[in-house]
Amino acid sequence: MNENFSRRTLLAIGAVTAGGLVLRKTVYAAPTPFVFRELGATGLELSESGKPVFVYNYGMVLAAGFPETMRRSSYLHPVYAPNGALLTDDFNPDHPHHRGISWMWPEVSVDGKKGDIWMVKGFQQRFVRWRARETGNAQSRLAVENGWFDGDRRFVKEDAEILAHAASGGRRLLEFTLRFEAVDRPVQIVGTAEGKKGFGGFCFRFAPRDGGAAKTVIRTDRGISKADGVMSRHPWAEIAGTFQGKTAGARVEDTPSNPGYPNNGWLMRHGFGFLNVSYPGLQPITLQAGKPLVLKYRVTLFSGDGG
Repeated sequence: MNENFSRRTLLAIGAVTAGGLVLRKTVYAAPTPFVFRELGATGLELSESGKPVFVYNYGMVLAAGFPETMRRSSYLHPVYAPNGALLTDDFNPDHPHHRGISWMWPEVSVDGKKGDIWMVKGFQQRFVRWRARETGNAQSRLAVENGWFDGDRRFVKEDAEILAHAASGGRRLLEFTLRFEAVDRPVQIVGTAEGKKGFGGFCFRFAPRDGGAAKTVIRTDRGISKADGVMSRHPWAEIAGTFQGKTAGARVEDTPSNPGYPNNGWLMRHGFGFLNVSYPGLQPITLQAGKPLVLKYRVTLFSGDGG
């Protein structure tokens, strides 16, 4: 069912009698600056006042020249700063599995079988249905039901809600609420054990910055970070630089309601531009039926150099 209704929404239909003739009066709400628009069979675009904000990829996406095994869905790309700079990347040859703003884990186990949603091996994250597409003057709301699949069998129910606030002062806030619940059997997730890096979870892959790593700024609650980070402990981190000639960036915030806050580890990379809140890190957790794991993150997209 297509729920992408116009904001010229019918509010009331009344009957007016004029000389015995029944007339119908239709009252409409004024259109809002936010608009959802379907892009082919795989993408849903959100725009504000005619300017793109993001595309949610709900269909299975594969870029030309990449193997069929890299096909994936359920993430945001492209994502734009208020000044129009493209902030996200997808299918970059250096790490083709990185995908815009996404949430993915490298080690997922169910019924003794292991898969890797991070690298898109074995298990897949797939769209199930739209739950809400709502627009207003101050914000929009997109709610989606996804699943983690082993072939045709869904073993995790995933609900994702994204609130996009109106841009103001060169900044835009996106609020993510993610819920993960095992369908019927326990599911274990954990960050990668390779090199004790522990990465996995909520990710932001940035578009190439003009000048590369040398012109990329990573800033945290402790100030500018000159070095990359692996399991670095922070409540937030941001990357700023020049994108297609425009100065811009994005901040990712862990939130106080999340388990492990404010001591969750972060993966932070200057070279290819990457931020990941590494939850649960190196200690596995188990998803249970009837006991959803709820994770919330805030992303601020900004024009200028942030800080």
